[in-house]
Amino acid sequence: MDYLSKFINYLKATKNLSQKTLAAYSIDLRQFISYEHEILHPDICSFISHLSGNLNLKDTSIRRKIITLKNFYDYLLNNDYIESSPFKKLKFKFKQEKKLPKTLPVADVNKILKCFDIEISSFSKFAQKEFVRDAALIDLLISTGIRIGEAVAITLDDIIASERTLLIHGKGRKQRLIYISSSVTWSRIKALVKERAQSSNNYLFVNRYGQPITIHGVEDIYKKYVKKAQLNTRSTPHYLRHTFATNLLANGADLRSVQEILGHASVSTTQIYTEVTTNRKKKVLQKYNYRNKL
Repeated sequence: MDYLSKFINYLKATKNLSQKTLAAYSIDLRQFISYEHEILHPDICSFISHLSGNLNLKDTSIRRKIITLKNFYDYLLNNDYIESSPFKKLKFKFKQEKKLPKTLPVADVNKILKCFDIEISSFSKFAQKEFVRDAALIDLLISTGIRIGEAVAITLDDIIASERTLLIHGKGRKQRLIYISSSVTWSRIKALVKERAQSSNNYLFVNRYGQPITIHGVEDIYKKYVKKAQLNTRSTPHYLRHTFATNLLANGADLRSVQEILGHASVSTTQIYTEVTTNRKKKVLQKYNYRNKL
């Protein structure tokens, strides 16, 4: 019996999961099935040891696979395919390093933005289109802190011009509205919308072939302007999200509002940014507080 297909179909029908999440479930389970042929009577500990010892996976990856397997065997148990779950008496403990979000200095963000403060009338028509797209994309990521995947999913129908607002399609198929507070960012988005108005493709950000830009495409564009700004950094576009959130909190925004703006399911996810701002405040006080010299 193809238990994997039945389980995936069950998730599709009942859990309202994204295709990306369903694919992750499928990949994890196929990896397990290729290792463990006795699906109904598995040796879970042996598989976990294989992931850790032979594949050297990080604890976060192993934890995700354990959750996938628990859900899978709960499904088998609830549908009477097995009499008892192999996880019934198993408990796994991991030491997880709490990593702080990596951010860019505000001065570096400004250098990236300066790359778009140039005259493009002498550019070729193709180069002008590319520049308008890049300016709107990078500025949007900086100004709103949205995820890369959320940016590439934006369509012209998601733009509410009268409210200067974008409808963002977030994780777990959750939607949220983001207000574009920067007039410069908004003008760049309007310039791109004008450019895209005559296209049959409804996506806001497209590649040179008129197809929706991919996440890897965004990463390449970001690298291009990091290089133009002459920044000595190995940062990724996701650093812009971290920088956005950290500076909101540092400037006095409340945690709940930042959670809603970022589209976090739990405020505990947003909480980590407060630790970044605290560390920065400590450095500033240690370096500049006059009391230290008295």
